[in-house]
Amino acid sequence: MTSDYREPTYGNWRKPVSPGLGRLGLAGTLILMVGLIVITLIATLSLMLALFGAVVLGVVMLPLVIQDAHGRTALQSITARLTWWSGRSQGWHLYRSGPLSVVPHGSCRLPGLLAQSRLVEGRDSYGRPFALVVIPSTKHYTVVFECNAEGAALVDQSQVDTWVSHWGQWLASLSYEPGLASASVTIETAPDTGTRLREEIYANTDPNAPELARQALDEIVWNYPVGSARVSTRIAVTYAALPQLGGKRRDQDAMVREIGMRIPGLVSGLAMTGAGSARALTAKELARAVRIAYDPDAQTTLEAAEDQEISWEDAGPVAAQESWDHYVHDSGCSITWGMSEAPRGEVLSNVMTGLVAPHHDIARKRVTFLYRPHDPASAARIVERDRRDSRFRLDGASSAARNEIDVIKSDQSALEEARGAGVIRFTVLVTATVRSAEELPVAAAAVDTLTGPARLRLRQMYGSQASAFAAALPLGIVIPDHLQVPALVREAL
Repeated sequence: MTSDYREPTYGNWRKPVSPGLGRLGLAGTLILMVGLIVITLIATLSLMLALFGAVVLGVVMLPLVIQDAHGRTALQSITARLTWWSGRSQGWHLYRSGPLSVVPHGSCRLPGLLAQSRLVEGRDSYGRPFALVVIPSTKHYTVVFECNAEGAALVDQSQVDTWVSHWGQWLASLSYEPGLASASVTIETAPDTGTRLREEIYANTDPNAPELARQALDEIVWNYPVGSARVSTRIAVTYAALPQLGGKRRDQDAMVREIGMRIPGLVSGLAMTGAGSARALTAKELARAVRIAYDPDAQTTLEAAEDQEISWEDAGPVAAQESWDHYVHDSGCSITWGMSEAPRGEVLSNVMTGLVAPHHDIARKRVTFLYRPHDPASAARIVERDRRDSRFRLDGASSAARNEIDVIKSDQSALEEARGAGVIRFTVLVTATVRSAEELPVAAAAVDTLTGPARLRLRQMYGSQASAFAAALPLGIVIPDHLQVPALVREAL
């Protein structure tokens, strides 16, 4: 039998570019133009002063022109190194908690960006309990959903394409959510201790069962979990207390009520995306998940004692130390990578399968997709501006093939947005956690081998491993809102 079915491809991810000359952005181009005008005026008075000014201008422009393979300028690298040295000299890379620390009440609070966070509970419109992560510095409220992803094994490709289509529609619908700041999808793979399987079998075993059947079940309990992995999928949706500029800031009770009314709609929208049955995590479940992320050895103890309560104030590590290229926290050592470039060409729906699947060289692996949707008005403005900027670069360059492709892609993005498609900023964070620092090189090599089939370009988050580790957790950290340099300035450099 013949079929006309053709598997669709996905692509045309656009990173908005700032208009400028060559590798310079808008800010760099303005600095260069102003500098040249000043040097020209000085040259009318003194040639030596003009020559000295040209040298100074060259020194200033050099860090803006030099870029590495990830598009990071020398100015950004120098600033990151100086900031790291400054923080290390003040001891900001060390964290100690517990009864003998300076942490109030001797608790084990979360470090870094999550230090002031708190957890509140509420009930949705169906009366089901849910937890909200509150970050006071940004006035963000995050609800986390636990999903039972169905997986693509033994599933027709047409069904997978349907899931992808509905997932795209769910992401596009987020731009119409009032006050929504970001969303994230976290896929975590970890060793399965077998505790859940053992409790399930022993709780349902008939005491009068034949001895042979009981022996077979005992063998399954002790042998099946060996080498197996547990895959967890969590979706975090973050709302801002200030829905729009000039609006009225909502208090905590109002946010709990409003998010509780929206949870059923968000869950129903995930039904056709392949996420399976989704439900909001409770405070107890979320605190246990965060505790295990910072202390992997606590997984066995917590799964064995289901009734053990973990408060949010004790969900953090007892000790943590950040290094330039890795992060040590309780019983784990982690490295976090961030996406510097999305796949250039078109990809198939299974492009991320290898990256999110368990790997025998990595004890725990966390892959987080961060999304920040634009509202419809901003989306139209952004795609049109990007269209103009790409054409400006094409006119100012020597007709490079990449610039011509950028114009075609920007035109296609503007056309799709005009037809109703959403515009979303996204990135990917990958965290690999192992037992000791000696295993970090092996884990890093494993991640490098996985990024090739995924068509991603990742770079280690040097100097910000602790912050990147926290951002990869499904807790609603919106990274740009925690930076001191405004986004407009960063994009113009």
